[in-house]
Amino acid sequence: MPTRWCCFNAAAIIGGIGAGSVYGTCVGNALKWFPDRRGLAAGATAAGFGAGAALTVVPIAKMIALSGYQQAFFTFGIGQGVVVFVLAFFLRRPTRTMPAKKKQLNLPQTKIDFTPPQVLRSPIFWVMYVVFVMVAAGGLMTAAQIAPIAHDFKIANEPVSMFGFQMAALTFAISLDRIFDGFGRPFFGWVSDNIGRENTMFIAFTTAALMVLTMSVYGHIPIVFVLATAVYFGVFGEIYSLFPATSGDTFGVKYATTNNGMLYTAKGTASLLVPIASIVAASYGWQAVFAIAVALNGAAALLALFVIKPMRRRFILGNEAIADAATAQKVKAA
Repeated sequence: MPTRWCCFNAAAIIGGIGAGSVYGTCVGNALKWFPDRRGLAAGATAAGFGAGAALTVVPIAKMIALSGYQQAFFTFGIGQGVVVFVLAFFLRRPTRTMPAKKKQLNLPQTKIDFTPPQVLRSPIFWVMYVVFVMVAAGGLMTAAQIAPIAHDFKIANEPVSMFGFQMAALTFAISLDRIFDGFGRPFFGWVSDNIGRENTMFIAFTTAALMVLTMSVYGHIPIVFVLATAVYFGVFGEIYSLFPATSGDTFGVKYATTNNGMLYTAKGTASLLVPIASIVAASYGWQAVFAIAVALNGAAALLALFVIKPMRRRFILGNEAIADAATAQKVKAA
């Protein structure tokens, strides 16, 4: 048993590294190619990552039922590996820095390429990291606990009719959650390209807080539970487009993949907080979990608008002023 457990965990770690490598390189490359539309590019890439998983759920489940886990894992693992290996040959980074075609007041972008050590020494990176953890923790808690919440509310198997479909509330909620999550990534990325990253964060995080609050008060009503969770995941998925785009805008293009990868580890940090929801729920009930999620999203919304926005602008303008002054000094000395 210990040997099997070790092999299972080793396989999970290797698989996670592989998935993260594919996701990270694709999103990082998208940030380099589309400086004017980083939000949409990152969101579409993230949505593609999720859509690929959605397309294989049914065939994998069928193969597991027919042939067992080992055969399913082996077949789809080899198949996905071959597809990634072949398509990787067509992935290219820009041969030159792609300049932004327009300068927007709400979309400040640095002209400096910050190295990963420089990024780690910058306070703005850690503020963004903390906000990412706050939002991701709330979303991962909700995703992990949605079934227990529905069962405790005694609505999991209650029929809900909507959009011409009728399903059990929990099944309907999970189905809509995936759709809204996938759609929200490119949509909010596109919105952020037009009105600014932090402004979009404020809208999304505030909406998330309101949806959790709605669940806490009216979640026992099946249709409200389904719609509230769907909207919540629609605004939760945007973290996978907004934070990569904000990272690219703030720290430059050359090391965009590495810098975004460091920021993305916030999701892993947030996942470590997920078990806390079960502990809190067992001791104080779901209302306490909802209160934590509302507080996390509400605080994140305020931090995005009133801390990250001015702090990021000062970081970009300040470093560019220093770089311009150093260049002028060299020219003068020459």
